[in-house]
Amino acid sequence: GTLKVDLTEEEGSDGNTISHSQTLVQRLEALLVQGNGSDVSLRVETPNADEVKVIQAHSLVLSLQSQVFEEMLLSRNSSTMVLRESSDCAAVFDKFIRYLYCGDISLRLDQATPLHKLASKYQVQSLQQGVTQYMTQNLARDSPSGHVAGWYEYALQAGDVVLRDSCLQYLAWNLSMVLQSGEWVTISNQLLMTLLQRSDLVLQSEMELFAALEAWIIQNEPDGLTVENALRAVRYAMMPPRELFHLQTQSTVLARYQESVRDLLYMSYQFHSASPLQMAKYFDLNCSLFVPRNYLSTVWGSPWIINNPTRDDRSTSFQTQLGPSSHDASKRVTWNALFSPRWLPLSMRPMYTETGAMQPTRVEGGRPRIIITPATSSADFAGVNFQKTVLVMAQHHGKLIVKHVYNFHQSTEENGDFLAEANLYRRTSDYLIDSSLFLHVVVKPLYQTLITNKN
Repeated sequence: GTLKVDLTEEEGSDGNTISHSQTLVQRLEALLVQGNGSDVSLRVETPNADEVKVIQAHSLVLSLQSQVFEEMLLSRNSSTMVLRESSDCAAVFDKFIRYLYCGDISLRLDQATPLHKLASKYQVQSLQQGVTQYMTQNLARDSPSGHVAGWYEYALQAGDVVLRDSCLQYLAWNLSMVLQSGEWVTISNQLLMTLLQRSDLVLQSEMELFAALEAWIIQNEPDGLTVENALRAVRYAMMPPRELFHLQTQSTVLARYQESVRDLLYMSYQFHSASPLQMAKYFDLNCSLFVPRNYLSTVWGSPWIINNPTRDDRSTSFQTQLGPSSHDASKRVTWNALFSPRWLPLSMRPMYTETGAMQPTRVEGGRPRIIITPATSSADFAGVNFQKTVLVMAQHHGKLIVKHVYNFHQSTEENGDFLAEANLYRRTSDYLIDSSLFLHVVVKPLYQTLITNKN
């Protein structure tokens, strides 16, 4: 056992307690392994399989850990309980039972789903929550055929909202990487449409998305309605005319289904040929076709690596195209970005010292902030609202992934939680890569008639 200080002293004690909890766990594990004192046999059977797994267990332990087991034990009429499990659950059932005795578990990526199934079935909430946490922390791990899409489908079926949303967010924010993996062509029709309808997808360009969609269609050969719905979710107006011409002449899928998207292609060509504001006088442009996603192309933003981000204020400049329309293709906007590691909001800042001098805006105890403003004003800005998006990168399991996405008009102060969880002073922080903060700034031009309907 170990001797440790207990800060919550009991009456009459001197503040010290003796703990043999580790020894107790070891004895419980030995009880399970050796089967001593067992009063119930768990017979684990799988459908259409001759193999049967038998585990000698103890009804007291099972009842304490699982209400489902408690009810089953009360209603049993023999010392053997037959449990029918799927083959994947049966393969990890001994691990599951060991957790009930010892309170810890070691697992691999391929064991996460069956263990979550067992924890859910037998209502072992601590294990269920622990496996969900393991899965959300290992989305970026390498696996032979990919696992995030499979975990998403399972979470959807199991009703695990936390896991479902974590998987979907990872897929959306790291879509370029997903598109290049073998997992992409295995995703379901439902997940495909869920992703295609989002405006927060992070990828190089809309053309990259179309190429991946075409590969998915060729691989899966879905029904015609599925293909049409997927093709109509592509934002063709975000492609320059040269790419649209290429699609119409080279894409075998588009050649077959061109009639189903003819109206979208026609509107896209019109969008590129005239001023968007002029076009809005005659056509209803209030739809997702004209809303950019988070494109990593240098046309729409710039990476920004901030070395030693706690040291002092930093600034950078970059250019973007005024808008996605070819009418604006030759027009550039220069942006100035300022990063402050310790900035205090005006509402929290004492305005004057005793001598009446203004306090500095950057003080100890403040929080990180980014301000992005145009270097000049222009009449071309009329009718355009520029949404700024900052992608915060992190390194997980050797991969550079998007950890957070922040949207704002001018300053991250509008979010209120920009890097709120980040400890930039700790060298081992998840937010730092080689002591640097890796960001990518995206500027999304949104025409004001579209703002009310953007995702």
